[in-house]
Amino acid sequence: MKNSISLRHPELVSGSIQQIVETIKSGTVQVLPEDDLIKKLSKDKPLKVKLGFDPTAPDLHLGHAVVLCKMRQLQDMGHEIIFLIGDYTTRIGDPSGKSKTRPVLSDEDINKNAQTYFEQVSRILDPKKTTIRHNSEWLGKLTFADLIKLCSKVTVAQLIEREDFAKRLEEKTPISMHELLYPLMQGYDSVALQADIELGGTDQTFNLLMGRHLQEQFGQEAQVIITVPLLEGLDGVHKMSKSLGNYVGLWEEANNAYGKLMSISDTLMWRYYLLLGGKTENEITAMQQAVISGQSHPMDLKKQMAFSIVARFWGQEKAQEAQEYFQTVFQKRDYSVAKEFMLPVGMANPLWIVELLKIVKAAGTSSEAKRLLEGKAVELDGKPIVDFKAEVTVASGMLLKVGKHVLYKLVI
Repeated sequence: MKNSISLRHPELVSGSIQQIVETIKSGTVQVLPEDDLIKKLSKDKPLKVKLGFDPTAPDLHLGHAVVLCKMRQLQDMGHEIIFLIGDYTTRIGDPSGKSKTRPVLSDEDINKNAQTYFEQVSRILDPKKTTIRHNSEWLGKLTFADLIKLCSKVTVAQLIEREDFAKRLEEKTPISMHELLYPLMQGYDSVALQADIELGGTDQTFNLLMGRHLQEQFGQEAQVIITVPLLEGLDGVHKMSKSLGNYVGLWEEANNAYGKLMSISDTLMWRYYLLLGGKTENEITAMQQAVISGQSHPMDLKKQMAFSIVARFWGQEKAQEAQEYFQTVFQKRDYSVAKEFMLPVGMANPLWIVELLKIVKAAGTSSEAKRLLEGKAVELDGKPIVDFKAEVTVASGMLLKVGKHVLYKLVI
């Protein structure tokens, strides 16, 4: 791989690098420190770019896609992309933003979740140019003496400066010792990989800076950190999260993804255009002015937004099919073409509504199903269902609606 910058013409390098830096900064929150990024780019060689995900769940969603798209941009520039699966750190669970200790996952669950990741990230990253690593490769080999040495590189005062730790101390909420080790372990990943750049959401800033600190402590050149915004979920309030049920999964069918995107508010639409739709702030401002002047209708722009995002991650053909499906089923209300979902042979009938939602993959967990029911988002043949304990009798041809724009025609 060759970097697009050449040092053969020093008089052009400064301007070229600055243009690349501005491209990299686009759509980010922070690049820290920017001067270090310029120095690294000036070396005229591919940089090691690291992004780590803990496989706490088997599926990725559009919230993850924001940072993955920035990784793809750096990959297209010729840099070495390392997708790190935190199979070892998952045993602790990242405490970022958490008000209590995460439950511990079994090794079986961790391995099962990790297996799905590469297929999903391959929708965004070029799999032939992506290096997959697991942090169990080095963290699993650390002795107790190694761990003591690692802990000696950081003070307790540094750790409790972290906002979520400080808040939990103030509220007298317990913090387990293993949680305090998490930032050190993530930071040590950067040491093991000798990363030049690490990416993450804004909630990862403390952990990313820990990577810089530990690299310096181990005599390495410190990595540059790049943070990207957290994408709000479909509710427009909380960050996109599978546990909150406000997500669009990268594994979902294009029809469902398109329908979910059409359910977001007109206000949130601009955020999705910016972070996932490839539009600049100037282009979005122009569209907003067109809405104010009456030249454009929000519904038309939202359909364009949904189409562009589905085309980007599912493909142009799937996006076209999804748009036509949405127009026929949800705008013309022609349910005859609604996509059929074949229910499993031998399924209990009647059955618990939560099980039905799990079977059609409208909910991954009982708690997610409960949120859908309590939010009055579930209808069976036009009848709202809000009782978490409800049992329903299913017949072929029944329509199960989840949210505003996701529909299943049930077939036994």
